[in-house]
Parts: sequence; C-alpha cells; structure tokens
Amino acid sequence: MAKFGLIGRKISYSFSKTFFSIKFDLEKLDHTYSNFDIEKIEQLKTILEENPDIKGLNVTIPYKEAVLPFLDRIDKEAKNIGAVNTIKILSDGRLVGYNTDHYGFAKSLETFPLFEEKTALILGSGGASKAIKYVLETMNFDFKVVSREPEVGQLSYKSLSAEVMKKYKLIINTTPLGTHPNISECPNIPYSLITQSHFLYDLIYNPKETEFLKRGFAKGATICNGMKMLEYQAKKSWKIWNS
Repeated sequence: MAKFGLIGRKISYSFSKTFFSIKFDLEKLDHTYSNFDIEKIEQLKTILEENPDIKGLNVTIPYKEAVLPFLDRIDKEAKNIGAVNTIKILSDGRLVGYNTDHYGFAKSLETFPLFEEKTALILGSGGASKAIKYVLETMNFDFKVVSREPEVGQLSYKSLSAEVMKKYKLIINTTPLGTHPNISECPNIPYSLITQSHFLYDLIYNPKETEFLKRGFAKGATICNGMKMLEYQAKKSWKIWNS
C-alpha cells in the first residue's frame, strides 16, 4: 500500500482526494489519498516524518512557490515556471518537484473554440498564474497579468479600461476568489465590458459555476471551469509518481 496526498491551506473544497479515491477504488489499488491542511509550509517535514510510506504529494494554494526551498531537485519545466504542484518522493527520501498545472491547462484549452485573436488577461500573480503564463508564452499569446499589487509590466484592476477589455479576449482567473464556501466573491473586473467575443476561464472547479463565470455567461461569453484542468493535471501527477 502506498500513500498520496494534497498539501495546502483550507483545502476541504478540493476534489483531488475524491478523484484519486475513486481512481484507486475502480482500479482496485490498495492506496490512500489524504488532505494535509497545514498552516505553514514548514509542516511538510512533519507530514513526511509521520507518514514514511508517502510516495507522492500534490501542492495547492498557497504553497506552490513556498515549497521550492524544501525540495532536493526541481524538474526543468517546473524550474522555468517557478512553481511546483506535484512532488515525487524517491525511495531514498529525496523530494523531486514537478509542475503538471501547465499540462492540465494546455490540454483543457484544446476543448475551447479556436481563438481568432490570441490575447489574454491573467487575473492573479501567484503560483497558479505562473503555470498559465508559461502555457500562454508557449502558445504565442499576447497577454498581461492583472494584480492587486502590479509589478513592472503588469496591470492593476483599476486600469482595466474599455480599451484593455476590448483588446484581451481570454480572461483567466487564477485567484482563489469565488472558491467554496465564499461563492459570492469574484475578481474585481468591469463585467459590463464583457462581450460574446470573450472567453472566461476559471481555475476554480468548486463551485462548478463561480460568480466570475456566471457574470461572464450573462454577457454571452464562452465559459469554462477548472475541472478538466484538475483531471488532466491529476492524471499527469499519477504518471510521474509511477515513473
């Protein structure tokens, strides 16, 4: 029997445990998957000490970047992205970090209609947004990151003018705003400027339709939640743990 799990903070909303528990059940695998809800990343050490049979971990908000110094090796792609969401624990106890978010996002984007204009806004500048950025760069999108505390080259929410909203067609929410149980929250963008030519993508999958997506749908935009991305990245994590 092997153990797997998810580390994050306030992660009761996550479907990862359900996804893997069903998978283990269907495939008659004698494995378990647990949620490790931790207040600070330093507690990772305790988790590993108390669970010597852990073979792999997923990492979610807010530790995708904070976990980097605790790893013995980081996969080249994860290093380029600057965030890790999957950890493989080797037989000698060393921790290797990977990023499967970018794969999950790119795969799920294939289900979208073709983009006439490859322009995008990434809402949020945390660990999840780094994987999205990596994919959009690879796909030659013209994009901007929107942040509450914008760095050089980024936009603030206040600067989302009619001109900006008209130019950038794909809008991706990488913030936790709207995640269960705080389902009435949403990123502070000018929803009145959303049109039928916009595509709204939310990395959140619980609830299935966030306030962000509801408001976009009401304006005729194409919408997509993060469920497919979760499935694709989880399958990729499984492959890594078993490689």
